[in-house]
Amino acid sequence: PEFLAQGTAVRDTLYASRIVVGTEDEFAREMLEEVYRPFTKDEYKVPYLSMNRRSAEMVKYASNDFLALKISYINEISNLCEVIGADINEVTRGMSYDKRIGDKFLNSGIGYGGSCFPKDTKALHYLSCVYDEEIKTVKAGVDVNKQQKLRLFRKIKEDYGIRNLKGLNVAVLGASFKPGTDDLREAPSIDNVRALLDYGVNVSIYDPVALNNFEKLFGERINYYENIDDCIKDKDLVLIMTEWEEVKEYDVNNYIKLMKNPVIYDGRNCYALSSVCDLKLNYISMGRKEIINLD
Repeated sequence: PEFLAQGTAVRDTLYASRIVVGTEDEFAREMLEEVYRPFTKDEYKVPYLSMNRRSAEMVKYASNDFLALKISYINEISNLCEVIGADINEVTRGMSYDKRIGDKFLNSGIGYGGSCFPKDTKALHYLSCVYDEEIKTVKAGVDVNKQQKLRLFRKIKEDYGIRNLKGLNVAVLGASFKPGTDDLREAPSIDNVRALLDYGVNVSIYDPVALNNFEKLFGERINYYENIDDCIKDKDLVLIMTEWEEVKEYDVNNYIKLMKNPVIYDGRNCYALSSVCDLKLNYISMGRKEIINLD
């Protein structure tokens, strides 16, 4: 089964956007049509499409890669917004009213992770090269995503200077590649924690479900916390990697109360600028104005 998102797989099965079956055998086609017939009727009413195996494979790759390209595209727009003084949230809000574009997969950030998008973009690009029909847009999307994962870390290096990174105490909020799962495959948190450790940074991390998996990768090289308060206490800066509800709903005043230096680098735009613009902290996010209120 395809088109099942982590965290919503049961609902995606019962109320799928479509059922796509690829077969080369008439008996198999009839059997699968019978199996899935209940899903095409009330209450589910899922569209059912039957085609050959190659076409079904391409439906899967073309769909996932289109969404991955949409993410990479909006991230590049976000990067440009930072330079020219535009606000990515206002830009995407304006784009979303165009029904041809919609409002899905327009959240700027530090790139996609997981299993499907990284795997499927690489697979489709490889397949296109095998048949000498390279899909250059997919290759570009892969390259953009690779660079995007470390965009905030590069900002930290620029702001602090390489020599001043050593010994910094940094809290990372979020380990999984997205909320609702403990999956770390291609998660931006891994690249960023490795980069921080390479520069001698002391790293602490919070995640509601993925700490055990993260500890398998980094062992005792970093510190693990089961709540945000303890993770950020006395830290020099915070790096937000995953937009967990616990992070989005966290009282931003606690950063000021608990941190040694309330400096936040937010890779998922968890907070409205209006909620932090008058607070005594620094808040650097993606594609938006930087809030610099510390001396």
